[in-house]
Amino acid sequence: MTKIILITGGSRGIGAATAVMAAAQGFDVAVNYRDNSVAAEQVVKQVTALGRRAIAIKGDVAVEADVKRMFEEVDTKLGSITALVNNAGILMKQGPVMSMDANRLQKIFSVNAIGPFLCSREAVRRMSLKTGGSGGAIVNVTSTAIKQGGAFEYVDYAASKSALETLTIGLAKEIAAEGIRVNAVRPGIVYTEIHASGGEPGRVDRVKHNIPMQRGGQPEEVAKAILWLLSDDASFSTGAILDVSGGR
Repeated sequence: MTKIILITGGSRGIGAATAVMAAAQGFDVAVNYRDNSVAAEQVVKQVTALGRRAIAIKGDVAVEADVKRMFEEVDTKLGSITALVNNAGILMKQGPVMSMDANRLQKIFSVNAIGPFLCSREAVRRMSLKTGGSGGAIVNVTSTAIKQGGAFEYVDYAASKSALETLTIGLAKEIAAEGIRVNAVRPGIVYTEIHASGGEPGRVDRVKHNIPMQRGGQPEEVAKAILWLLSDDASFSTGAILDVSGGR
């Protein structure tokens, strides 16, 4: 059976590293992106250079119509999906809760929590043994921010990622008998572009001394954990949350 993976937010950072690593492990890859088509196409080139098929799909995971179209495009161009990585996520400018309005909160939760719900729903409809699928695996990318709380910076982001972990646990139990495993990777502070969107591109270097290992993580280190959870080596793991955080 051909292994086919869809990675949301796959044009940069952890998503891009996961796409390339997945290709090296025999997956055909669908790279979802929202805005940066150039970066997405670059990832596609890296995947095809490894001898695997790849497509870039523009779509906002917070928009239900986009999510449906995205999965239909995978069906048509690559085939039946066997793996989903809910990686797309956003931050907004650092600040305390008292500065956050409803519009900001709706944007954060729409992408970081509702998007993974919608994507998981579409994946389950295709993968489930009950609907004629062949099974599969889902990995959600959360954050150690849920343990720290994100005070004075990203309480909204931390809360949205906590919702994603609850989805991981609940969905894993719902569909364990349908041939689908659902797990999460909980990255710590990693060198990616997301920090710039929060207003502090150099945040990793500022806070890395609070990490027991005294350094920030690399996207590839998180990608390795994601690919392990998708693999047969993790065949008895579902509803699990794996920290990749340097001990934080």
